[in-house]
Amino acid sequence: MITTAGERSFRFVNYVLMAAFACMMIFPLLHVLAQSLSSNLAINAGRVTLWPVDFTWSNYAVILKDASVWRAFKVSVFITIFGTLLNLVATASLAYPLSRPEYAGRKYVLLMILVTLIFHAPLIPNYLLIKNLHLLDTVWALMFPAMISAFNLFVMRSFFMNIPAELIDCGRMDGCSELRIVWSVVLPLSKPAMATMGLFYAVSHWNAYSNALFFINDRTLYPLQVRLREIVISDYFGSSNSFDVAGTMSPEGVKMAIIAVSSLPIMMIYPFLQRHFIQGMMVGSIKS
Repeated sequence: MITTAGERSFRFVNYVLMAAFACMMIFPLLHVLAQSLSSNLAINAGRVTLWPVDFTWSNYAVILKDASVWRAFKVSVFITIFGTLLNLVATASLAYPLSRPEYAGRKYVLLMILVTLIFHAPLIPNYLLIKNLHLLDTVWALMFPAMISAFNLFVMRSFFMNIPAELIDCGRMDGCSELRIVWSVVLPLSKPAMATMGLFYAVSHWNAYSNALFFINDRTLYPLQVRLREIVISDYFGSSNSFDVAGTMSPEGVKMAIIAVSSLPIMMIYPFLQRHFIQGMMVGSIKS
């Protein structure tokens, strides 16, 4: 294939811009990782940039010995797994009937959902709702309020609309119920959309901390991000509140270590969903 000079220049500029954006995202991560693996003296002297200085695992040892970090980690894993499953079931259950023209009243439902994209309920009504549902100080308060994202719903609905109606009609002619059609026909063809929405919801649950601040008073139910906030902002290290200032451990290093630990699970999931992620976003967004 013969390319023109203009196409080569355009491609070169794209590569340069993509490399610049990649560096902007990678360098902060490398700096955090380097500080988490450096000694207290090197961090205080400002000698740590992108590579560890006086390499040590002491900062990570502080985290591994802290029971509150492990407890918060388990809460975050539970919320991410079960919360994402609830999100996918609820979003798919609503997106499917909204994608089929034979269901009456779907335009009015879509209009009501569209309103939620523009107007959001303030904190006090949300708090009173959670309180009246008796969900305060439970992990369900961290999952139920955001069970369906309007944006994700529209993307998934657009993906469902691309499924040929003939396949669904064939299922009905074979005597399948609507639930069986969704389970045996729609969902197997919607793996890219489900993977993309699952990644969106999982990242949202993993990074969320505001709902825990408002709805959770029991410290044993704090997710990892709230524990991270305590350490980074309030310098509250719990049982590990004493540091050997002249040694290898440092408060700053522990902060960077827990930031790295909290970021690692989502970064490990993303490569497995990348091929579905690109297809799901492109197909789901074009028709919208």
